Amino acid sequence: MFRGFLACPLRSTMLTPLSGACPMKNKTCLPILTLCFLTAGVCAAEESQEMVRPSFSASQSMTVTAVVEAIDHETRVVTVRPEDGEPITFTASEEARNLDQVEVGDILVAEYEETISIEVLANDGMQAEAASASAMARTEKGQMPGVAAMDATVITATVEEINLEKNTFKLKGPDGTINEYAARNPENLRRSKVGDLVVITATTAVAITVEEKHAE
Repeated sequence: MFRGFLACPLRSTMLTPLSGACPMKNKTCLPILTLCFLTAGVCAAEESQEMVRPSFSASQSMTVTAVVEAIDHETRVVTVRPEDGEPITFTASEEARNLDQVEVGDILVAEYEETISIEVLANDGMQAEAASASAMARTEKGQMPGVAAMDATVITATVEEINLEKNTFKLKGPDGTINEYAARNPENLRRSKVGDLVVITATTAVAITVEEKHAE
């Protein structure tokens, strides 16, 4: 985890366009996209005069810490040891500002959060599209190293077909490819219409800081 974050700059994440039998090759979005229709209990609970379309949201987060075991400020080679893990050695890129502030014994903390939401909306003529955006900030010069970054991707697809008898539905992605999925929860299909827009929003956020070693 630390090697990937510090050895190279953080980049914007763009999901693979829909194509072939597996329309989204991103390992997060495809399974959760189908869950919008496939699983029970993802629809809004309250009924109203208007049809309540399916929706889904989920998030996960984790925090990892590691102790700096060795550092060469000239070559920027750093060795850290995660808790209950093997040592990891990597070369910090120039994006890792203020590396000269880091000493053996300092603590590297990486926090990661991923969220995804899916909504089925009535469509007023919008076409399937995909877009992404990213942002990054670093600590000021002279401070302990730190970086925070966020990537957000939005993909929309249109519902091309709903077959209640077979419990299947078809989605048309941004590149025009149409793929069929099997639904496990027929109720979600009944709450959707041909022409509806499926909006998938995936966000990842990462924050990495270095804390000074605790005083003896």
